[in-house]
Amino acid sequence: MKLFCLLTFFFTLTTQAQFQINGIVNDGNNKPLPFATISTSNKQHTITDVDGKFILDIAPGASTFSISYIGFETKTVNLNSNKKYYTVALVQKTDNLQEVVIANESPVSIIIRKVIANKNKNNPQTKLKSFEYKTYNKLIVTASPDSIDGRIDTSAVYKDLKKKRTNIDSSDYKFKEIITKQHLFQTEKISQYQFNNRKLKETILGTKMAGFKLPVYEIIAFNLQSISIYDSKYELLETKYESPISNSALKDYNYKILDTVAIKGRSTYMIYFKKKKSTGLEGVLYIDPESFAVAKAVMRIKGVLDISGIHEFEYVPEEKVWFQSNTTFKIVKGKNDEDIKILGGTIQFDADAEEYNESRKKAASDFTYLLSASNNYDIHYNTNPDIKNPALYIEIKEDAHKKPEAFWNDNRTETLDLKGQKTYQLLDSISVKKRVEKRLGFGRKIINGYIPIGPVDLDLKKVISFNNYEGFRLGLGGITNDRFSKNFRIESYTAYGTKDGVLKYSVGTGFLLDKNTNTWINGSFTDDVREIASTVFAVDKRVFKIYDPRPINISTFYEYISWKTNLQTKIIPKTEAVLELSRNYIEPKFDYLYYLHGRLYSNYVMTTAMLSIVWAPFSDFMQTPTGRNEADKRFPRFTLQYTQSLPDVLQNDFTFSKIDFKTEYEKKFLNGQRTSLLLQGGYALGDIPLTHLYNTAPNNLTKETLIQRITFSGRNSFETMYFNEFFSSEYVFFQVKHGFERIKLFRKVRPSLVLVSRMAWGDMKNPEQHVGPIYKTLTKGYFESGIELNKIYKGFGLSGFYRYGPNQLLKFEDNLSVKISYILDLGI
Repeated sequence: MKLFCLLTFFFTLTTQAQFQINGIVNDGNNKPLPFATISTSNKQHTITDVDGKFILDIAPGASTFSISYIGFETKTVNLNSNKKYYTVALVQKTDNLQEVVIANESPVSIIIRKVIANKNKNNPQTKLKSFEYKTYNKLIVTASPDSIDGRIDTSAVYKDLKKKRTNIDSSDYKFKEIITKQHLFQTEKISQYQFNNRKLKETILGTKMAGFKLPVYEIIAFNLQSISIYDSKYELLETKYESPISNSALKDYNYKILDTVAIKGRSTYMIYFKKKKSTGLEGVLYIDPESFAVAKAVMRIKGVLDISGIHEFEYVPEEKVWFQSNTTFKIVKGKNDEDIKILGGTIQFDADAEEYNESRKKAASDFTYLLSASNNYDIHYNTNPDIKNPALYIEIKEDAHKKPEAFWNDNRTETLDLKGQKTYQLLDSISVKKRVEKRLGFGRKIINGYIPIGPVDLDLKKVISFNNYEGFRLGLGGITNDRFSKNFRIESYTAYGTKDGVLKYSVGTGFLLDKNTNTWINGSFTDDVREIASTVFAVDKRVFKIYDPRPINISTFYEYISWKTNLQTKIIPKTEAVLELSRNYIEPKFDYLYYLHGRLYSNYVMTTAMLSIVWAPFSDFMQTPTGRNEADKRFPRFTLQYTQSLPDVLQNDFTFSKIDFKTEYEKKFLNGQRTSLLLQGGYALGDIPLTHLYNTAPNNLTKETLIQRITFSGRNSFETMYFNEFFSSEYVFFQVKHGFERIKLFRKVRPSLVLVSRMAWGDMKNPEQHVGPIYKTLTKGYFESGIELNKIYKGFGLSGFYRYGPNQLLKFEDNLSVKISYILDLGI
């Protein structure tokens, strides 16, 4: 920000023909009138929002604007170039003017019912067999200079009548200078949309992002609003809401006819809608009375953020369909008095003090907003386009970020103005000087637990850890990066336990077979230890933590010496899979023998084939020049892993099969709350030792008092279950969590409250084969519930859990567990 201020310090205001006005419309009793129609004398139009507020850019030649609202007299207001804010009170009509009537009773219900009944006839994705078009999209983060009070347009120093010197805060003045000259952020893209065989795919032909040579793909893939207005669930900012024209909408929404408005020369009914009970969408639908198609739609949700999406349509006579021509998405600050970050922390909104915190001075940055506008062109109907890789939601061409200016001049539907050009120039120069892209790349590596050092990424997870068997585990590890090679990698680590005094190590290599599907073939050798009876899914994403809390308490491990080769791929749509062959020498490091066919095994060889696959059917996937990524992670998602021993192969000792599965569901709410569900289970069949069965993730120490058992909490573990208390050859585990928005107790104390319940059932087949450990089974079930109070101070929190049900212990305090939690908030 300081650099921005320096660049614009000598700014001189330029007079522009176009200026902006804003204001509010009420009913004369200070009650706002939502969605009133505002028109200028030169035919510019807008509507008020649900609070009666409006913003309108006035073009040259306009001398007046008029406000109309059903049941009220239309009012015309003279424009004054020196006036930016207007409060307009309408007068209710004295005559008995009725609303538009198309039936004797419930006219609006009949209209909506017919809209719902005719959706398939009016939805282009069901009416048309195929279509294709191009879209020009521009997304900016900016503010209107005219919205900032003129009284702050100075950074001067003056003397008052008492001869006291007073310094005026110039931060708002500098902010206004910046946004008058440039936007805070800007990105453009040219896309081709193709629809055929009920599949819609976006191919990005060109993209530009201010400050970046290579675009940030996470921002490109961010789903701001639904493409179709006819979906049963309408999406705003990656949150889905029931549509006002879904099949059951009449039960959940209230509707009101506001006016009749001409759109593209055709008369439409202007209908206001709002969710009846719970928080939901509200807005306006413009309905064609002949076809009952949507001719325009305004969708809005107001809460922590004030979000709106507008869809505009053109009527196509030859196809008898309203086809979408433009979409607009806007975010401003809502009901909150704290900063909010969205788009991965890229965009920050300040507080709306005017409405929600009267004690706080309204700063210029409060007027910041995000605006994304898309214009469709080059539209063709029923062309039967050949869609390559239809399972992909977005595909970005290899040269999309290298397009020449001639490409943009040919495809922009509006000329990039001087302010937009300056945004690219200034942000690009600042990005180079500040090495923004390099820092972003470094930050991505840090978030994933690596520090790049030349051609090698140092693995932070390998540096230090602690458990009750190895003591402090000190090590060094890493993997080669793209500076070494994009098609070949080497990965290795070594570690030493201060308690067991043994050196562990691993070395592996991988070759890239196909970049588009992220297909790698890998091989490795490992000599290390692992927790007994733990479940590891090969396709699980790497999770980096400053510390891994649960292993601190584990004391029962087995040594494994492993040779393995695997194939990683995303070749199957909406999946990621690992096919692995391995030979493992296993030696338990605790008092245990496995009895089979009259022989006691203290160590053994296991040669196995394993297939692990995660399927995300509701997620959207994006093909980028660097590979295939999950652009929009959605739930539920399913993971299945099958392991089969290979008899008589490389001295394998046992014949067995294992099936492991899990399904995850997560619902995020706009107010910060979150509900998550986890269902996981496993089934082992055949001759399989305890080391490779199931312990259902216990995390409680076998100590005498509750105070002695206080330690760090795990992620999805049973906090009241003691280590090695239960083992199973088959089990099912269910967990439900609900996290509330953070509670502000003090300025720096804002804990996050999470309610948790866990339960599990299991059984042990052939318990006589396992000699040594004393344990119980889960045939009657295991239950615990508790409260997590996270992030009380600097990431630290507390949690408390209680054990109940058939496996409840006799002493009350033995069923209790108090844990310390730590969550590192990276602001992403």
